[in-house]
Amino acid sequence: MYSREGCHLCDVVKGTLKQLQDAANFQWREVDIDADPELRAKYNDEVPVVFIDGRKAFKYHMGAQQFLKVLAARG
Repeated sequence: MYSREGCHLCDVVKGTLKQLQDAANFQWREVDIDADPELRAKYNDEVPVVFIDGRKAFKYHMGAQQFLKVLAARG
């Protein structure tokens, strides 16, 4: 998940990922785009961005059921 400090939408998506992690058995990590100039230039106006297996799956918003459906389809 690409995110940044102080991003309300990022906090919502992080909460969803944390909530689903144990039940759905997946690993995730957060990358702060502001720590990398290339990522900031690429995703500045898109955070949060969630990738699944290296492919962009969500940006801005992500519901729990949507995430599980995409995760199952790609897994």
